[in-house]
Amino acid sequence: MPEMHFHVRWPDGSTQRCYSPSLVIEDFFAPGESFQLAEFVERSRSALRIASERVRLKYGFECRRALAQIADIEAAAARFGAEEEVVIGSFERAAQPGATQP
Repeated sequence: MPEMHFHVRWPDGSTQRCYSPSLVIEDFFAPGESFQLAEFVERSRSALRIASERVRLKYGFECRRALAQIADIEAAAARFGAEEEVVIGSFERAAQPGATQP
């Protein structure tokens, strides 16, 4: 499956590199977008649950890393108020085995 990382800038200016086992994150976020915290957390939950389900459908088990990432995002978000803003940073797609680099 095509893994990726996405970067988040929290309201205090700190950043976090987040993991997804699927490119579905690109359906929920785009670099440079900002969201109120509550919406960001809900979108993250939705995207990462879909990503985990895709892993389950392909391999027969959920993606523990995606589920752990939800918990990490929720823990980080708990430090801030629901109305504060989160900014989506860059995306990093993981190189696929056997893929040629341009």
